[in-house]
Amino acid sequence: MYRSHVLVCGGTGCTSSGTPKVLEALNKEIKKASLEKEVSVVQTGCHGLCALGPIIVIYPEATFYSMVKPEDVPEIVNEHLLKGRIVTRLVYDETVTEEGITSINETNFYKKQHRIALRNCGVINPESIDEYIATNGYEALGLALTKYTPEQVIQIILDSGLRGRGGGGFPTGLKWKLAKGNDADQKYVCCNADEGDPGAFMDRSVLEGDPHVVLEAMAIAGYAIGASMGYIYIRAEYPIAVDRLTIAINQAREYGLLGNNIFGTDFNFDIELRLGAGAFVCGEETALLTSIEGNRGEPRPRPPFPAQKGLFQKPTILNNVETYANIPPIILNGSDWFSSMGTEKAKGTKVFALGGKINNTGLVEIPMGTTLREVVEEIGGGIPGGKKFKAAQTGGPSGGCIPSSHYDIPIDYDNLLEIGSMMGSGGLIVMDEENCMVDIAKFFLEFTVDESCGKCTPCRVGTKRLYEILEKITAGNGTMEDLDKLEVLCKYIHENSLCGLGQSAPNPVLSTLHFFKDEYIAHVVDRKCPAGVCKALLSYVIEADLCKGCTLCSRSCPSDAISGKVKEAHVIDQNKCIKCGVCKDKCRFGAISIR
Repeated sequence: MYRSHVLVCGGTGCTSSGTPKVLEALNKEIKKASLEKEVSVVQTGCHGLCALGPIIVIYPEATFYSMVKPEDVPEIVNEHLLKGRIVTRLVYDETVTEEGITSINETNFYKKQHRIALRNCGVINPESIDEYIATNGYEALGLALTKYTPEQVIQIILDSGLRGRGGGGFPTGLKWKLAKGNDADQKYVCCNADEGDPGAFMDRSVLEGDPHVVLEAMAIAGYAIGASMGYIYIRAEYPIAVDRLTIAINQAREYGLLGNNIFGTDFNFDIELRLGAGAFVCGEETALLTSIEGNRGEPRPRPPFPAQKGLFQKPTILNNVETYANIPPIILNGSDWFSSMGTEKAKGTKVFALGGKINNTGLVEIPMGTTLREVVEEIGGGIPGGKKFKAAQTGGPSGGCIPSSHYDIPIDYDNLLEIGSMMGSGGLIVMDEENCMVDIAKFFLEFTVDESCGKCTPCRVGTKRLYEILEKITAGNGTMEDLDKLEVLCKYIHENSLCGLGQSAPNPVLSTLHFFKDEYIAHVVDRKCPAGVCKALLSYVIEADLCKGCTLCSRSCPSDAISGKVKEAHVIDQNKCIKCGVCKDKCRFGAISIR
């Protein structure tokens, strides 16, 4: 029995910040202090506060250390683990109160969260099946196999109100029921772990922190629909997740939790991994299944839907990682427990990856119906530098921008769709007054153009034309007719693209046109970018009354665009200026402004 447990975040964010070296230093110092039998060091998954890594949490005190460096480790071991004195300089500042150091769960970031999908992330060692079992792991599978019929399992999921967390929001139980109703000699259960939205890392974090939950849920799904084989389609750019899934699958097979006669029943089920090459279109269900089959990842016309003819033309269900992560708790706790959370049409919780102009970058899980303002201002800690909230992009390239006029919107599927956005897989990018919404739309369109599979003309050509118009506008060459063309083209692409990705590609343009049309007009009519982002529309000007004639700006200018005598006001030649901003950065007197 250990007296202290040291949990070290081993998610991708913390690993990239130096977790391996911190772990090495911890083990070295603990051995040096002869504490091996008293202190357990556990590498966990993501704790959520990704910008604060590497993170160490020490129990039983639940002390939360952030941004720990290898050179900090000897002090932590000698002071905290040996002498029982908390190293306050390394403690996350929000846990420090007048009364002393409080629990991390009492901070603004955590106290409004309700973790279901993320319940084990940052808590257990993801490479240990024993630790998963110790947190009720595989109990739901045992319960399903020995107490419920497949029809009863499906009914529990239906009654829970769980909807797909991958973007579409289709009722999970209904999807399973449709697959169950189609007879075949073979059926398949697939997991979409091909998380491709810019700024999204929800599924990756679940796989890195709690891989067994996905295996257990897929086995339950296999029992429910009558499938004996499952595939997890995961992008190869997730090496930590791939490694931990591989370990988890091998452990589950060794324990008899995958394979033949699971829990002594006649149910057989196994799982294999398939690595994707990073194509965004393979997040679309039919393209994903086509890729698993070994073909080029391109979407197929629907109907038939995967529940009828999916993988290898057999009935198939496909859910994403977060959806599966909710299945075991629902089986264990019941449908009423899950449906008591959230809103009338959106039950349970949703995981979001907070990014952009936000103080607390990271991973959060909130009850459906939590307002955007609560997520940004309270959980996210607000916007850096006291800047004003301007918009939030949800749903990635397939979603839309939520403006400040809808800051208090309760987040759920239908509310977001109503204002031209969507839940998506859970990326939430926050923007402030310094973001140009035309440029934001162009950014997402550029991504879509690059990632289009090219199979259908509306997406392949249409998105390219959309991007060209946006490029024309941000270069200062747009016309009012171009704004009309944008809307017509968006409608055409939406109505005629083959798959959901092409159909939703215009969303960033449509939502920004709807809520921020004044910015488009400013770019076209005034030839100005109100946010000061689009370089072609900017002018760097030296304020004569502030300029001291120090010549630093002219000496630093790479295009020799600045002229003037010593101790006299200088001037910028707009024809030569390349708008690099070096002069403004170098000026010590604040004499250079952007107009």
